[in-house]
Amino acid sequence: MIGRISGTLLGKEPPQVLVDVGGVGYELDVPMSTFYDLPGLGEKVSLLTHLVVREDAHLLYGFLTPDERNAFRELIRVSGIGPRLALSVLSGLSVSDLVQAVSLQESGRLVKVPGIGKKTAERLLLELKGRLAQAIGPGGSAATVAAGDASADVLRALLALGYSEREAAAAARQVPAGTGVSEGIKQALKQLARG
Repeated sequence: MIGRISGTLLGKEPPQVLVDVGGVGYELDVPMSTFYDLPGLGEKVSLLTHLVVREDAHLLYGFLTPDERNAFRELIRVSGIGPRLALSVLSGLSVSDLVQAVSLQESGRLVKVPGIGKKTAERLLLELKGRLAQAIGPGGSAATVAAGDASADVLRALLALGYSEREAAAAARQVPAGTGVSEGIKQALKQLARG
């Protein structure tokens, strides 16, 4: 299996990139989150990869971060989700947004992604619950605010009060683990009042 490719970036045409590695050009499909962070043409690039072998093709997918690749691998394990749709999900949502949507069981975020309908979103939420956050890991960039049910309830309450997702998530992260829901909401509101 090809796990990583390092070389010179020769071409960028969404969602595909061309990387020259020792005179061999590798075509990789990448999510838009990776595409936007790529260096300019002619510069060095290193991508983590996932190889999909089909009867008619060998397809290589590239990612800048381990979290993106892990999320991609979890997505394609869900029945009915192929690599193209998994890339679409990662192009429409950041890994942290995806982890948060799954942990809070918010299908509304997923149905905004092209190709994801209500039934597919519900299947994704059901099959990824618990698995996705574990695959990303607590030390990853996608550490979710909703590690426990209480913090998820705090986040939901702040969103219901009209705070933006960014504000609510930042405030909910400040609530110590093990805090009850009502106390957590009070502490998060104090954080928001200070900010």
